[in-house]
Amino acid sequence: MKKILAALVYCWCGHALAQTTQELIDSGKNSENVTTFGMGYHLNQYSPLAQINKSNVKRLVPIWSTSLSNDTGELAQPTIYNGVMYVVNGNWTFALDVATGQQIWRTPVEYERAAARVGNPGVIVRGPATIYNGKLFRESIDCHVIALDMKTGKQIWKEKFADFNEGYTGIIAPLVANGVVITGMAGGDRTTRGFLDGWDPESGKKLWRRYTVPAPGEPGSETWPKDMPDAWKYGGGSTWQNGSYDPELDLVYWGTGNAEPYNPAYRGGADSLYTASVIAIRPKTGELVWHYQYIPNESYDFDGSAEPVLADLRIGGRVRKVLLNANKNGFMYVIDRTNGRLIAAHPFVKVNWASHVDLKTGRPVLTDIYERAVKGETVEIWPSRGTNASLMAFNPKTGLVYVNSWEIPRIMKYTKFEFVLGKGSTGVETSFRTPPSGEPWGYHMAFNPLTGKAEWKVPVTGTVISAGMLATDGGLLFTGRLNGEFIALDQATGQTLWKFKTGSGINSPPITYTHQGRQFVTVLSGIGGVLNRTMKAADAIPTGGSVWTFALMPD
Repeated sequence: MKKILAALVYCWCGHALAQTTQELIDSGKNSENVTTFGMGYHLNQYSPLAQINKSNVKRLVPIWSTSLSNDTGELAQPTIYNGVMYVVNGNWTFALDVATGQQIWRTPVEYERAAARVGNPGVIVRGPATIYNGKLFRESIDCHVIALDMKTGKQIWKEKFADFNEGYTGIIAPLVANGVVITGMAGGDRTTRGFLDGWDPESGKKLWRRYTVPAPGEPGSETWPKDMPDAWKYGGGSTWQNGSYDPELDLVYWGTGNAEPYNPAYRGGADSLYTASVIAIRPKTGELVWHYQYIPNESYDFDGSAEPVLADLRIGGRVRKVLLNANKNGFMYVIDRTNGRLIAAHPFVKVNWASHVDLKTGRPVLTDIYERAVKGETVEIWPSRGTNASLMAFNPKTGLVYVNSWEIPRIMKYTKFEFVLGKGSTGVETSFRTPPSGEPWGYHMAFNPLTGKAEWKVPVTGTVISAGMLATDGGLLFTGRLNGEFIALDQATGQTLWKFKTGSGINSPPITYTHQGRQFVTVLSGIGGVLNRTMKAADAIPTGGSVWTFALMPD
C-alpha cells in the first residue's frame, strides 16, 4: 500500500509540473494559471475576468506581500501555475504559494560580478518566469541560459550564449514556442551584433542562431556599407525585449534594437537591416520568414524592440491577423502578421523627426532634423521615446490599445566615435529635457490603432511611467507609477478609481487570475532601470523589490 501511495504522489507531482505546449497555447482559458508573458502568447495584457470591476474596485485590498531580497529593480511579470507563483529578478528565482505568498523555494543567480558593470540597466530581468515541461528557464546577467527544476529550484542545465566582456548581457526572459526555448540578448548601446538563439529545453543544446545583422553575402547584407567592412560585426539590432508567438501560423515575432553607432556616419548612412525592425521566424529552425523595418538607417536610438502585440482586427470588411506596435519612435503601427505588410502607422505622441509614414513604401518621411544633425547641429528630437519598454494592453472587445506614453524630447548631437570592443558605441552626446512644473511628462492613453484617434488622454505630471498596462472585462485598467502607486483606471475615461502605495517604484506589468474561484491582481514593486536614474527619480524613491497581491475585501 505504501508503494502504491508513493507512486500516486509521484504521478500527481509529475502531472502538476508537466506543463505542455497546449497549456501555453491555452494561456488565459484557465484563469487559475498565467503561463506566458503578457497574459498569453499574443502579449495583449487583457483578461476577461470581471469579479473586480468599476463598481467594487474601492474594496480592493492587499492580501499578501513579500520581499524579493533585491535592490536592482523589478521589471518582470509573475507566472502562475497550479497554485504556485514563480518570480524572477536579476539576483533570485522564487516559487511562492499563490494564496499566502509563503516561499516554497528560492534559488540565487550565480553570475560573474564583473558583468554587473557592463549593462546600463543593471542586473535586471524583463519578461516572465518562463516555464515548460517541469522546468523554469531564465537568463543571467553574465550571458547564460539556465534551466531550473520547477519543484525544487535546483539547476538542471546552464549554457553560455555570449561573452559579457564584448558588451553582451542577459536580461531577457526566454520564450517557449513549439517546444523550443528562444532567448534574446541585450547590448544595444555597445559593440554587439544582435541575435536570437533556439535551445532544446531538455538538454540545453543550442539548436540554431538567427543574427539580426546579416553577414556579407547573406540576404540584407546589401543594406550595410561595403566600404566599411566591419560595420556589420558590431551593428546593433539587439533583442532586448520580449517576443510573441502565433501557434496557428507557427511564427515567432521579435523586435530588434537600434543600429550602432547611432551616428550614421559610421554606418555610411545605410539602411542597416535588420536593425529597428520586427522579424518573423520559425521557432524550430530560426528561419526568417519576413521582416518590416520601422526606420531604415535608424539614427536616434528609437529601436524597434517594443513587444509585438497580436490581434485580429476587422479592416475593410474582413478580419485580418495583425501585429500592433507602440514604437519608441512615436508611431503606433498596424502590420499584417502573415506577410509583414504595413496597414497603418499613426503618431500617438508628439513627433518631429518624421512627418508621416508612407504606407506604400513603409518608410518614414523624414523632416529636416536628420540633415541638421548630420551637419553637426544639436537637435531636439520628439519623442525621446513614445513609451519606455512597458507593455501596452489591447482589449479585443473595444479594439483600443491602452498605453503609458512619454512626452519628453531628447537633445542630441552626433560626435566622434572611437571603437573599443565591449564599450559604449553610441557616437552621440545626449540629454533629456524634462517638462516645467505642472506640464505633462506623459499620458495614460486609450488609442485607436486604425484611425489614429486618442479616445482619451489623462496627463501624468512630475514623473515618467514605465509600468505596463492590464485591461480587464471589469472595465478597469491596472498600472503603476514611479512613486510606488498601484492604480486602477476607468477603461472608458482614464479616471483613477483606486490606488495603493507600495514600497518602491513600479516598472513591471501586472497580472490578474483566479485562485479557487476568487480573482486576484499581482504586481511587482521595485525601482530599477537606467532611465529612472537619468531622470533622477531614484533620488526620491527607495529601492527594494517586493510582490503585492490584491483581492476584494469581503462584503
